[in-house]
Amino acid sequence: MKKVVIGLSGGVDSSVAAHLLKEQGYEVIGLFMKNWVDDSVIISEECPWVEDSNDALIVAEKLGIPFQTVDLSAEYKERIVDYMFSEYEKGRTPNPDVLCNREIKFDVFLKIALQLGADFVATGHYCRKEVIKNNDGSETYRLLAGKDTNKDQSYFLCQLSQEQLAKALFPIGELTKPEVRKIAAENNLVTADKKDSQGLCFVGKVHLPEFLQQKLKPKKGIIVEVPSEAAQFSVSAPEFHNKKEELAFNAEKPRYTELDGKVVGEHQGAHYFTIGQRKGLNVGGTKEPLFVIDTDVDKNIIYTGQGKFHPGLFRNTLFVNEEELHWVRPDLALKTDETMEVMARIRYRQPLQKATLYKIDKGLYVDFKEKQSAITEGQFVAWYIDDELIGSGVIS
Repeated sequence: MKKVVIGLSGGVDSSVAAHLLKEQGYEVIGLFMKNWVDDSVIISEECPWVEDSNDALIVAEKLGIPFQTVDLSAEYKERIVDYMFSEYEKGRTPNPDVLCNREIKFDVFLKIALQLGADFVATGHYCRKEVIKNNDGSETYRLLAGKDTNKDQSYFLCQLSQEQLAKALFPIGELTKPEVRKIAAENNLVTADKKDSQGLCFVGKVHLPEFLQQKLKPKKGIIVEVPSEAAQFSVSAPEFHNKKEELAFNAEKPRYTELDGKVVGEHQGAHYFTIGQRKGLNVGGTKEPLFVIDTDVDKNIIYTGQGKFHPGLFRNTLFVNEEELHWVRPDLALKTDETMEVMARIRYRQPLQKATLYKIDKGLYVDFKEKQSAITEGQFVAWYIDDELIGSGVIS
């Protein structure tokens, strides 16, 4: 009998995943990951890990599977939280959910599972895995979107490797959310009607600027409003001699100065803000709401524009540095000067967009057919062929 360790989060998805594994004849062990115990950074009282671990225990008892809690808070602080502070300090906006899967669930947690003699680890993600049998007897693993297009979570797993996928099971990937809740209700699982958690506990429950202020000190600076016409003409396009020159130009984020607009307010630190952000600016009197179109953490200036269609929010092309480029399918990786037509997204739940990948020595350009709003440094871009996620990278 194959042994599976499942990450029981105390939510309905992992509860049903555990139930399905047991039905399929696996020997199932439930582990709850305790990821946060650092009192040096104050976390909201609402952070419900105690309640979640209790729910996970009740589900494990109901299913008749062994259960224990593992404390991964030291690794979590080092690999996720410290990384987040470091990225925000540089003016980038990290995605902790993607990192948590790569660094915690499918690395630290996976190693614990293997020490327990497990053949696989399982999670409650809405995605699927397929196996290709190669002629030489080896296997290639495909990461596919979940059947429920509203809940597809393949994006959050965009940094997984073939080695990690080899050991991964996603039992609910073929189901929709309503079907998952129905199975939970039919089997009297305590989590059947439980609300979905809002991302990572400490991010979902905490006002992010307050959280960041625990480590990144407030620093007063100015908010500049850039009019639409200044954003459109802040950089005039030169004549291009080849496609690479054009891509390099288009991937460059427009850089503004105070002369491009007028000072409309003050802020407490440019590193607390991200491109596309509307809340927290506290500037009134504009016809349309202000959105952040750029931040300069060195000069501590935030540049804003009126309305969600401000041209400063949009561009076609982004770049991924070679060291931050990742292929889930290394056999499909592009060589220098090769191109590939894909569908891509720059954030979770964004509908897939047509794009072309262009590989150069130093990395990869992702050139979208339509302009994209709020392309943000530090976030992940993921690309697909049909419903298979084949690669990803950090936007630079």
